[in-house]
Amino acid sequence: MTPIRILLVDDHPMVREGLVARLQAVPRFEVVGEAGGRADALALLASARPDVVLMDVGLKDGNGIALGAEMLAAQPAIRLLMFSMYDNPEYVQRALQAGARGYVLKDAPATEIVSAIDAVAAGGTFLSAAVSGRLFRGQAPKPVLTPRESEILAKLGQGASSKQIARELDLSVRTVEAHRQSIKRKLELEGQAELIRYAVEHAQR
Repeated sequence: MTPIRILLVDDHPMVREGLVARLQAVPRFEVVGEAGGRADALALLASARPDVVLMDVGLKDGNGIALGAEMLAAQPAIRLLMFSMYDNPEYVQRALQAGARGYVLKDAPATEIVSAIDAVAAGGTFLSAAVSGRLFRGQAPKPVLTPRESEILAKLGQGASSKQIARELDLSVRTVEAHRQSIKRKLELEGQAELIRYAVEHAQR
């Protein structure tokens, strides 16, 4: 079996030492490099040809998520797995948006870290149980807009006024304003400026 080649990026030498010992005990894993910061990581990416990059979120000389995105831009075939002591949902979302295939906690059992590497190396994804729990706990879905409300929101995003929308949709201005109020309430938007900003951002997606 061809070993899974792993590059470890973490700015704490003792963390790297302990993790390398764990990973080298798995016959199908081969740690091909260790880096404590950005420069070493980029150099090893080119020379060590890893399959998986196990990346710490917080580095002394930069942001691990940003460095991971930079490495993916250089070598899109690598699998990026974030490795962190933080289970903050914002970090997790940013990591996934940057192209990470997984996010595992430093205090996770060794078996979970091994499973995470196996999963991302095989082309899948992996989130530590504690991470996924924080990410989805209490996230109630936004109320769904009606087709008419969605239509009005789209026109607001295109810069149309209530009068223009009323004319285009053959509605009264009062009806359009009522829809605007309903949209704000459903999306928990505070004022007209926030509504317009949301509409513009939504239109650009």
